[in-house]
Amino acid sequence: MLFNNIFFKILKSLYLIGFISFCQNNEIKNLSFEDRADRLISKMTLAEKASQMVNSSKSLNKYEIDEYNWWNECLHGVARAGKATVFPVPLAMAATFDQNLIHNVANAISDEARAMYNISQSRGIKGQYSGLTFWSPNINIFRDPRWGRGYETYGEDPYLTSLMGKAFVKGLQGDHPKYLKVAACAKHYAVHSGPEKERHHFNAVVSKQDLYETYLPAFKELVNSNVEIVMCAYNKVNDEPCCGSNDLKKILRQDWDFKGHMVSDCGAINDISSSHGYKENNLESVAYAIKGGVDLNCGNLYSLIPKAVKAGLITENDVNASLKRLLMTRFKLGMFDEKGTVPYDSLGGNVINSKKHIQLAKEVAHKSIVLLKNKNNVLPLNKNIKSLFITGPNSSNIDALLGNYHGLSPNMITPLEGIISKIDNGTKVQYKLGVDLNSESSNIGPAYLAASSEVIISFMGISPLIEGEEGDAILSPANGDRIDLNFPKNQIDYIKKLRENAKNKPLILVVFGGSPIELGEVEPFVDAILYAWYPGEQGGNAIADIIFGDVNPSGRLPITFPKSVNQLPKYSDYSMNNRTYKYIDYDPMYPFGFGLSYSNFSYSNIKLNKTKIKIGEIIEASIDIENNSNKAGDEIAQIYISFKDKGYRVPNSKLIGLKRVKLKAGESKKIKFSIRPEDIQNIDQNGDNVFYKGKYKLTIGACSPWNKSSSFGLDYNESFFNIN
Repeated sequence: MLFNNIFFKILKSLYLIGFISFCQNNEIKNLSFEDRADRLISKMTLAEKASQMVNSSKSLNKYEIDEYNWWNECLHGVARAGKATVFPVPLAMAATFDQNLIHNVANAISDEARAMYNISQSRGIKGQYSGLTFWSPNINIFRDPRWGRGYETYGEDPYLTSLMGKAFVKGLQGDHPKYLKVAACAKHYAVHSGPEKERHHFNAVVSKQDLYETYLPAFKELVNSNVEIVMCAYNKVNDEPCCGSNDLKKILRQDWDFKGHMVSDCGAINDISSSHGYKENNLESVAYAIKGGVDLNCGNLYSLIPKAVKAGLITENDVNASLKRLLMTRFKLGMFDEKGTVPYDSLGGNVINSKKHIQLAKEVAHKSIVLLKNKNNVLPLNKNIKSLFITGPNSSNIDALLGNYHGLSPNMITPLEGIISKIDNGTKVQYKLGVDLNSESSNIGPAYLAASSEVIISFMGISPLIEGEEGDAILSPANGDRIDLNFPKNQIDYIKKLRENAKNKPLILVVFGGSPIELGEVEPFVDAILYAWYPGEQGGNAIADIIFGDVNPSGRLPITFPKSVNQLPKYSDYSMNNRTYKYIDYDPMYPFGFGLSYSNFSYSNIKLNKTKIKIGEIIEASIDIENNSNKAGDEIAQIYISFKDKGYRVPNSKLIGLKRVKLKAGESKKIKFSIRPEDIQNIDQNGDNVFYKGKYKLTIGACSPWNKSSSFGLDYNESFFNIN
């Protein structure tokens, strides 16, 4: 009996302990994320807090905080984590001018990311590239085509970058009212676009006008779209290292009311003293970054936080504020809730590189490829051609599909494979590499094969080994950047040999690259030019679909192509003078927004609902677009505004709207644009939004306003209004 009583009391005690624990857990889970974060922080020691503020955060079992590595990438697919769908690089995505499509891409990427996370968690894998905080997208402005990382961005225009960036962030983060599918990151805040070799110590000197007109708008738009993370850049801006800058913190936290967390670029806090010489030592650098609103250190210097507090350089309240923002991100991702609570917990391996996602990758590649030349409508080709010569260093080059920051797919289709899959069985095909990608050797392959072939398709250009991030582009002589924009000389020589042997037969050039390439020397020798970027896993199929007419090209250039590097300002100059279509004073090879089609589109009957307005009024514009050809196609109507009474520095023109319009052969549609007050505003020398009174011009057409548009068969209409 005594034994039974003791046993009963033990059971009762265990039950009460369990019941109390159950009640406490339920009570905690019923609290808001903020209250739960505050409760955790109140229990932690300073050293424990510091351990959660580095990218490789330690486990704190007594608080049920698991280890977590914050570093993940997904610029165009989940990167560096194994099998994933590889979409075209961001600059190619921008060339689609289709923000809805890019939202779908990001939604697919985040599905795969969640599935990978769920699988990794089930296997106890918790290291780098296995988490849910993704340091993408890159919304820096591609201000100079020599920047090696430019193809990570959405191009040179703040409006287009904002459209694409917002769509990408919303697709990544999802639309659940409580939980994030993944956390997206706007990088690199804020004025960062080379030189790559100098990024750890470079000081970007920028005027307030350029800062607010060019470099900040996309960041502001993404903050307004509730992006969860912002990454500060390596460099200084106007003498202050970005990771800790008081000016940039004020803009981000006070002016824009950013609520998420800020992460440093990797090693950027080390640079504050070692490269910038801005602080005397690492301890002072840590304090500078914490006070400047940098919550997470990609690196390990934040292990010095307890010493910085002890030295009186920062307070524990400073630390608490940063840690709370980090914990809030993890709560929003559902990392502290039971499995099955978060709606994305059920995503599994069946979504990774699924048929649906592969098809989506192909669609993006289709819409990104830009037709730059099509002499005598040589394209599309007939699939039953008698003989074909496929040549060039990028015809079977996997690197030219992948870009950088990429995953890996079992469905990588090179152009050679794509073309072969399209042609009829009776077509004779010959293939030779012909020439190296970027060799200084003058050796040229059997160009004579062009003489015995009905059509020649050459796959040329450059690759991510030649342009990219410092350390990755191992063939770049400038740490990832490009010294010039030249088409490789050995490839030019080979194309000339191909033309010599081909005589008058069609010679098609497909160019791979992540930035503008000077095409002036090769353009006269080829009949058609397709610019394919780095088109992802389905690039080969997409190129073949366009070459043989299964898809009508509709890509548009998201960056100006100059004729020569000699037209550009000094690379390190961050002034926008003579940069991008908005301020260039030179005649480009191809302007921003340019791209041809197998269809012919005409614009007519532009109308405004008013031609005289007061400040703050909205204008409605309409125009008719007709496909006056026998082939259905997509036209991308672009509307630009320019201020004609120039008493101030204002853009030549600026993009304020775009619409993708599907038109059947012979079909005509009326489209409408609303011009909002903020579209009419300009930025003055103080960085303020202002309305200038006077005459304005609206241009609606197939590319940015350019006096040679008509010579390429591109059409546009103009109309004017006045602000009194």
